[in-house]
Amino acid sequence: MSEDKKTPKIKILKNGPYVVSGNIPMTKQTIIVNEVGRSVKWEEDDCFPKKEEYSLCRCGKSSNSPYCDGTHQKIAFDGTETASKEKYIKRAGTIVGPELIVTDLPKLCAYARFCHREDGSVWDLAEDSGNPKSRASAIQGTWECPAGRLVAWDKTGQAIEEKLEPSIGIIEDPSCKGGVSGPIWVKGGILIESSDGSEYEIRNQVALCRCGESQNKPFCDNTHGLINYKAKR
Repeated sequence: MSEDKKTPKIKILKNGPYVVSGNIPMTKQTIIVNEVGRSVKWEEDDCFPKKEEYSLCRCGKSSNSPYCDGTHQKIAFDGTETASKEKYIKRAGTIVGPELIVTDLPKLCAYARFCHREDGSVWDLAEDSGNPKSRASAIQGTWECPAGRLVAWDKTGQAIEEKLEPSIGIIEDPSCKGGVSGPIWVKGGILIESSDGSEYEIRNQVALCRCGESQNKPFCDNTHGLINYKAKR
C-alpha cells in the first residue's frame, strides 16, 4: 500500500467528485431535534461499507448518493472552488467573555443549528462564561457545529476542541423544511487538497458542499437548506 493511501486525504477533482483515500470510515449523521424543533443530538448510523478509497458526489445530482456516479460529466458541472485558503483565525470574528473566547466565521455556516442551545445561543453563553454552566454549554455548542464555524478558546488562547478521529459523516436533516440532505462532515484533521494541487487549512472539522450549489465551494454555505436539497439514492 502506498504512503498516499495510508494518509487520510480528500482530493477534489476539477469539476468532479471528492476522492477520499486512506481507509476513512463513513457514517450517516442525522440531526435529531426536540419537541420545539431545536437540534439536540446527532444520531449515527454505520451504514456504509468500509473502503480504502471512494469518490463522493460533489455536483448534487448523483443517483447513487453519497457516491459519485459520473453525472457531473453529463451535466457539465461547474465545481470551481471559490473559498479562501487564508487561515480561519485570520478571518473569524471574536466574542470575548469572562472565561471563554469564541471565534466565529459565518461564511462557513452549515445550518445544523446546534449553536442555539436550550439555555441560549453560543454567543450569549460565551459572554456569560463566568457561569460554569454557560461556559460548558457554549463549548458543547462549538463541538456540535459540524462546519467548524465556531471554535472555543480558553483565556490563554488555546483552542478547546474535542479529539476527533479521521472520519466522514453524511449529514441528513429530516426536520428542516420537511427534510433536506446536508453536507459532508469531515472530522479529525483530514487533509483536503484542491483541484489545483494546493491545500486547505487542516482543521478539526469542516463541512463540504454536497448539493453542488454552494457559493463558497468546496465548503457548505447552507444553500442545501435554501433549495431544499434532497440527495438521490
